[in-house]
Amino acid sequence: MDNFSVLGELTPQKFLRDYWHKRPLLIRQAIPGFKPLLSREALCEMAAQDDVESRLITHFDGTWQMQNGPLPRLPSVRKKEWTLLVQGVNLHSDAADALLQRFRFIPDARLDDLMISYATDQGGVGPHFDSYDVFLLQAHGRRRWKISAQDNLDLVEGMPLKILRNFQQEEEYILEPGDMLYLPPHYAHDGIAEGECMTYSIGFRAPPFQELGEAFLQFMADSIDLPGRYADPALTTAKHPAEISRDMISVVATELEKIRFTNDDVTIFLGQYLTEPKANVFFDAPAKPLSPAKFAQAAQKRGVRLSRKTRMLYRGRHVFVNGESFSVGADDKKLLVTMADNRGLSGPEVAMASSDVMEALTLWYEDGWIIVS
Repeated sequence: MDNFSVLGELTPQKFLRDYWHKRPLLIRQAIPGFKPLLSREALCEMAAQDDVESRLITHFDGTWQMQNGPLPRLPSVRKKEWTLLVQGVNLHSDAADALLQRFRFIPDARLDDLMISYATDQGGVGPHFDSYDVFLLQAHGRRRWKISAQDNLDLVEGMPLKILRNFQQEEEYILEPGDMLYLPPHYAHDGIAEGECMTYSIGFRAPPFQELGEAFLQFMADSIDLPGRYADPALTTAKHPAEISRDMISVVATELEKIRFTNDDVTIFLGQYLTEPKANVFFDAPAKPLSPAKFAQAAQKRGVRLSRKTRMLYRGRHVFVNGESFSVGADDKKLLVTMADNRGLSGPEVAMASSDVMEALTLWYEDGWIIVS
């Protein structure tokens, strides 16, 4: 299935030019005949696991409540107005991961995860907005979406959810299985289930600059080199002993101004930051790992593929895998670029790997980052 199939008659280029970050788009039968990838029971079992991020949202008797997972017990499916949100389903399901990959016309550096929302009749999370782009694919049942381009995004205070205080509906759509709605960031929306339904949300990473700045300063802390120690050989008698002198501030400011960073520093930081696994992600190492020699033999015969949980990016001579960075030569880079773009390597491609790349592949296999196909 190619990428075009999720955008109807639009090409990715036209979608990005005319809609991305700009205006909503409703695509009827974006995936014709689409069926849920997981049953309700399988989704509920997933929500009960410790390594799965999940939330239960209820609106019983007009009161909003939210409970974070794991969620071993859920309300009766016959009870109205509750919603189960399961984040990162692509990390735990091959089918969900395959669906997420169909949105790779957006770069991996921006593509985040696939969330499944299961709701009973009239279930929802209230009128709200997201700070990132989102595709809302209807998987089962019907959901009524009310959307608005309103500028007023004030929230109701004292609520467990970020619910808009004054939602003013402008448009309304009913989505059925296979239909998909794209919404740009900060577009107000409210989805209400009409009967039991499931909606798949394909979300994108849009980290706040404040978060990036704080993380970058931590990253740079290890590379700062400011030799010497503060000294004041021309010190004079203090008239006000508790006052910090202008001279001391000036000397320290001059030294701090020597701190510099380059585009290469930013590249390495971003690569590590964007591939760092989330806190609840754990890799499953093989129970009985092959020896390095047998792994090489199997990989060269069958190929390897990245684990669903592995994030791999590259830029220039740098390759990034799960929060780690590597500087590679031109020949090795060509192979690793192929691996990152295709999420794997064929047997003949593995056979072309240098001893350094083969050593890295072996370590990644032992850590559960890659899998023999």
